[in-house]
Amino acid sequence: MSSVDPRHSIFPDWLRKGLDGLYLFSGYLAGLFLVAIFLLMMALSAGRPLDIDVPAGDDFASWCMAASAFLGLAHTFRSGEMIRVGLLIERFKGPVRRVIEIVALAIGTIATLYFAWFAFDMTRTSYMFNDLSQGVIAVPLWMPQLGFCGGLIILAIAFVDELLHVLFGGSPRYEKPEPQTAEEVIERAIQSGA
Repeated sequence: MSSVDPRHSIFPDWLRKGLDGLYLFSGYLAGLFLVAIFLLMMALSAGRPLDIDVPAGDDFASWCMAASAFLGLAHTFRSGEMIRVGLLIERFKGPVRRVIEIVALAIGTIATLYFAWFAFDMTRTSYMFNDLSQGVIAVPLWMPQLGFCGGLIILAIAFVDELLHVLFGGSPRYEKPEPQTAEEVIERAIQSGA
């Protein structure tokens, strides 16, 4: 690994704070959509015995679920909580590991940019053609697609950010440092649910 401080950024402080704020805001939005899912599901469940119908409640809950999942990706990635398969990378040390890490980040960046572009294109097309949902309530489809599209765009920004950070000498910020004590090992195992 590089001897550069992993918190060091190639970006000016205002941009670094802005990007970190974007990832955090995206995570908060994901949390709000989770709360919306809870409220919708409670309204649907409590409404049945009271003969209260929540029109298109299932549609809105599924759109909230997609928005929550995609908007939470960038924050999860940057927090080091995204599931990573490190079986290959963790076997190497020093410059070889750094090269493998850069290649993995480059592949991830290309993939997220690809998916973000096509999610944006799909949302733009839905907007241009005024495509409507086919449920009980006709909703312009670009509205629920914004969570999916926005989450992928923010994830692509996070990948580009991290790739540039590692390319210019930083350690991956999503990697947690090796535990130094037995207590740290136990604490991480408890946090991960292992």
